[in-house]
Parts: sequence; C-alpha cells; structure tokens
Amino acid sequence: MARAARKVLFLHFLYFLTFLYFLFLSLYPSPMRFSPRKRCNETELYTAAINGLARRAYSVYEMRTYLERRAEDTNVVKGVLDRLKQLDYLDDARYARQFVRLRTELRKQGPFRIARDLRARGVPDRHIEAALAERSVESSESALVRARLERRIKLLRGPLDERRVASIYRSLLRAGFSSDTIRRELSALAKRPVEELPESSGEEA
Repeated sequence: MARAARKVLFLHFLYFLTFLYFLFLSLYPSPMRFSPRKRCNETELYTAAINGLARRAYSVYEMRTYLERRAEDTNVVKGVLDRLKQLDYLDDARYARQFVRLRTELRKQGPFRIARDLRARGVPDRHIEAALAERSVESSESALVRARLERRIKLLRGPLDERRVASIYRSLLRAGFSSDTIRRELSALAKRPVEELPESSGEEA
C-alpha cells in the first residue's frame, strides 16, 4: 500500500510540474524559439529544402524565403532553387493547380479569395489564371455557393431574415465569390431579390 501511495504522490508531483511549465509558458513568451540553424554550403541547404518539401508543397517564392532564412550565404540559394526546378520538385504551375483544387473542394472558397492567397505566396498570375480556368471547367462558382449556402442554412436557428441574409452575403464575399453569383443564389434561396450590401456592416448569423 505504501508503495502504491508513493507512486500516486509521484504522479501528482509530475502533473504539478507540468502545470507549472505550461503556466510559465502562458505568462512569459518562450525564449526557446530560435531561428533555424544556418547551413554553410549548398549540399546542406539542398537537404533542408528536401526536408521542407517532405512536409508540404512550396511555391518557388516560399522556398526561396525558406532557404534564405537558413543560408549563411544567400548567394547559394539560387543554385539550390535551380536544382529543385530541374528535378521537378518545384513547379508553380503544378502548385497553383493543387492549391486551387484543395481550396475549392475542401474549403469551398471562391476564385477571388484563392487568387489573392496564391499571389501572397508569390505565384505568377499566369499560373493562377490557368489553374482557375482549368478548375472552372470541372466545378462552377454557382455550385460552390449553393453548397456553402446549404451548409449555412442547416445551422441557422430561426427565419432567414434580412440580418442573416446580409451576414451570409458578406461571408461569401470574404470567401472570394463574385457578388453577382452570391445575389443570384441568395435570391433563389430567399425567394426574393437580394441587393448588393456593404461588406463590413451587420452581424454574423
């Protein structure tokens, strides 16, 4: 019994230490967030790039930023990028197609939002436009808006009043869909015309 009691006390002590650790982290910014270790040559930098690509896809711009943060000499970054492109490990056209497909299928986002996020990742407009055009053949914007509306309506409690219509309209605008498509689908759902609304006013449903 005494041995069991000591074990319980020890576990409680560990839990207490864990509690203190996380309490400390919440009160004070962690000083242990170091910058990435610097790589001194092209081989080490290339290995770092492969490790990064093993975790997720990168645009050329993202990979350049990733490598520059890890390179002692940023002049070697171009050589690594060229090598990755030659091996077809980096391809902005492919990256844009994958990005568009995932954002369309999983997040149900519209083309304006997707294009904005791709530009933020340094993807050239020609690849963005081609990827969106390719995807538009497979799925229409109206169908995506209807799918989002159906999910949103299921979560509503109470009638679809003017405040909720305005809230849904703004959320779809922020998701990157065109105002014409949103109004058309909302009007069909609400069975009344929906005029264009300011994006920033009103409350969320």
